[in-house]
Amino acid sequence: MAGNGSLSGAVIAVAGAGGPAGRATLVRLAEAGATVVGADNDPQRLSEAVDAARYASGGASVTGDTVDLLDLRSTRDWATHVEKDFGRVDGLVHLVGGWRGSETFTKTSLDDWDFLELLLVKTVQHTSLAFHEALQRSERGRYVLISAAAASRPTAGNAAYAAGKAAAEAWTLALADYFRKAGGPEGPTSAAAILVVKALVHDAMRAERPNAKFAGFTDVKDLAEAIEGVWSKPAAEVNGNRLWLTEKP
Repeated sequence: MAGNGSLSGAVIAVAGAGGPAGRATLVRLAEAGATVVGADNDPQRLSEAVDAARYASGGASVTGDTVDLLDLRSTRDWATHVEKDFGRVDGLVHLVGGWRGSETFTKTSLDDWDFLELLLVKTVQHTSLAFHEALQRSERGRYVLISAAAASRPTAGNAAYAAGKAAAEAWTLALADYFRKAGGPEGPTSAAAILVVKALVHDAMRAERPNAKFAGFTDVKDLAEAIEGVWSKPAAEVNGNRLWLTEKP
């Protein structure tokens, strides 16, 4: 399978690999032929995700590194060793998430902002700064941010989350401009793209709430398929673009 998949030969790093979306993404990218290197700050969760992906993809190349993505030096060290160990980096998929909200705008807690700014913004800053040069060296480098429709239409009780997602999008669009300029007159060879969902759903959530509709939610397996698809489109087509997996607000 690894020999002729759509991502055969590619080396892709996945930040936030231990969660449900990370697990689905590790499996999908490995099945497509990529060498996948997952990172998470929880070694147990990461180990389980890597083992599950190896099993599901028939022993494909999936490894994991425990990385503190809130520490820039730690993140840079991770990027350096991925490129050194595998000779290249063709992608960074950013799946680090988190959510906090309030009943009303008035009840918004700025502690929620402090928490979400670290998870949603700081980790994007660190992974992009750590990996952008390696991604530019690749002939098919991709930085993929998973964002939320809330960034485009914040609600009163979702101010901190929406602002964090909007900031992460702006940072990623700045990275896209770097790739555009680095490509010169020929256009970009690498790309930074944003996949937009309303929210994510996975099998355990459905089992927990069998009567819930989860209207407009994106299944983590469908998200993983869309992530793989970012490599199938030319860099110029996806660079600096929001690719909507839910209805535009």
